[in-house]
Amino acid sequence: MQATGMSANNLSVFYGEKEAIKSVSLEFAPREVTALIGPSGCGKSTFLRSLNRMNDTIGGVRTKGEIWIDGENINDPGVDVVLLRQKIGMVWQRPNPFHKSIYENIAFGPRYHGIRKKKQLDAIVEECLRKSALWEETKDRLHSSALALSGGQQQRLCIARSIAVQPKVILMDEPASALDPVSTAKVEELIAELKKDFSIIIVTHNMHQAARVSDKTAFFYMGKVVEYDKTDKIFTNPSEKATDDYISGRFG
Repeated sequence: MQATGMSANNLSVFYGEKEAIKSVSLEFAPREVTALIGPSGCGKSTFLRSLNRMNDTIGGVRTKGEIWIDGENINDPGVDVVLLRQKIGMVWQRPNPFHKSIYENIAFGPRYHGIRKKKQLDAIVEECLRKSALWEETKDRLHSSALALSGGQQQRLCIARSIAVQPKVILMDEPASALDPVSTAKVEELIAELKKDFSIIIVTHNMHQAARVSDKTAFFYMGKVVEYDKTDKIFTNPSEKATDDYISGRFG
């Protein structure tokens, strides 16, 4: 699959009667990293989970508005959510490898989607581990448990697993917040490499990380997007006082 853009149009998300996301409209370009920043509880993770309908798994959540990718509104009732999540992958805050071997973690998705030939699966596993900068560390123990890897290696394995089904967009919810500085740097290097092939949308609390890895940044506050622009502008010359206050540490 080729990287593609996606957009949200007047998206609102409700937890019961509480409106957590308030008529947000954003466009995400192909082969760019977009950072979503803002204080805890501002709605950025709720918005991220909307982009591949992960909020569907939470009781009492209601969504209004449109999210478009490949000319399709993913909120239409007839959308196949399994195929949608193949197209829009997700990497969570804490590494969550399957209780399987390193090889099986990556081969699981392609096999589920119909690839059966061992030679083809072997090639996919190697390619994804190489793209995730994990091949040299794991090539001699592919059939060992993924749970024996370090936290940073597990997170890179989860990224390798997400790209094995050839998504167009990768969502990342604070992918380095549970990692040490060395592992964080490796994940950031990996994000820079992966954006050559994928659109990446990342939630992060780390201002320095957002400045380092992203091309564009959206500042969320109280369920709304206060400002959305090129990352350099957001961090050096924001248009809104609230953005400047947040980035400079005066609140949040």
